[in-house]
Amino acid sequence: MFRLIIASTFLASFIGFAVPTSAQDEVKVIRAGQLLDVTNGRMLSDQLIVVRNNVIEAVGDANRINIPSGAIEIDLSNSTILPGLIDAHVHLTSDASVNGYDSLSRSSIRNALYGTYSAGLTLRSGFTTVRNVGAVAYGDVALRDSIVDGEVAGPRMIVAGQSLGITGGHCDNNLLPAEYDFNAGGVADGPWALRQKVRENNKYSADLIKFCATGGVMSKGTSLGAQQFTQEEMNAIVDEAHTLGMKVAAHAHGTNGIQAAIRAGVDSIEHASILDDETIRLALEYETALVMDIYVSDYILESGTEVGMLEESLAKEREVGQVQRESFQRAHAAGVNIVFGSDAGVYPHGLNGRQFSKMVEFGMSPMQAIQAATLKAAALLGLENQVGTLNEGAYADLIAVQGNPLENVSLLENIGFVMKDGEVFLNQFSN
Repeated sequence: MFRLIIASTFLASFIGFAVPTSAQDEVKVIRAGQLLDVTNGRMLSDQLIVVRNNVIEAVGDANRINIPSGAIEIDLSNSTILPGLIDAHVHLTSDASVNGYDSLSRSSIRNALYGTYSAGLTLRSGFTTVRNVGAVAYGDVALRDSIVDGEVAGPRMIVAGQSLGITGGHCDNNLLPAEYDFNAGGVADGPWALRQKVRENNKYSADLIKFCATGGVMSKGTSLGAQQFTQEEMNAIVDEAHTLGMKVAAHAHGTNGIQAAIRAGVDSIEHASILDDETIRLALEYETALVMDIYVSDYILESGTEVGMLEESLAKEREVGQVQRESFQRAHAAGVNIVFGSDAGVYPHGLNGRQFSKMVEFGMSPMQAIQAATLKAAALLGLENQVGTLNEGAYADLIAVQGNPLENVSLLENIGFVMKDGEVFLNQFSN
């Protein structure tokens, strides 16, 4: 290959033209009235961001940065620029309007096609990176790859493939009667069977492993407080995944299941609804991230009946919603690492930003809530210094709003400008 490159360069110069280099680079310069520096926790005024192709090349005071010749200029001098947001708990192939027994009519292909729609909504709402924690038939893997190849517009995706669960657990499908003899694709029982499932997910190009450590709100016949998987089984899942270089997320509402998953070494607990002092202590000791979806309860209780959620699910949400929010308050006050995750797919995609106001209502400052959806989420996804920041060398993922989100965090529910990988997908503010 090296000889081929040298030969090609020599031939090109010999016949009178140069091999294309950086002359083909596309350069954009964005003028920011205000820029939120999430790394240092401060708001900066009159900044310029230079983007070359899909990477931030320079950022700083407008009077100190030279605008490259031929650069495309984007004037956002009346706006506040932030890093593109990250949602660490979504289900892009899930349609919030299809629930309960109606969900049995949806094929895995139909779900994946729906994902192309929800991916666009999510990107235009300002979330340029997401972690998709579970999809049937590896629909999220297909969607991720289609976005990477430029066939579909959507956020950068880190995907879990099929969620692992016990027979009859939250990650199984419990709606069909026995004569159908059906289990969800990620169901397995016993340590070695679970190691095989981890390997299978890795084989089919999942980025991380997600398993269900307790029952859940949306599943038929499961209890929120009941642990699913033994400690030995959880240990096997985490050990196998980490051996393969994959992070692990554990769905867990109940205290026993949360504690067992933390002791197994998971990287994050999803939902983390029922926390006691010992569980909070363990999360701090193991440095486990909690991804707590404290907006979704509003949607379930307000719209669940209308969209066909089972009464059993509504009853469980009435039981756990406020408890989860109180747990959020206590965990944040104790200094636990809380990462932004919305559970979009249970509620309509594109409304992810509504969670920010809840995070502030239940104890965070606006800056802390934004950092949970930028710096902290990037670290959990293994993408630190690549996304969730406007520092030089990061991907050119950025958004803009009019006004100051540190004064009114609900501004993040209405994003006016979205750039991902240097490409503008939404611009309501500029020329």
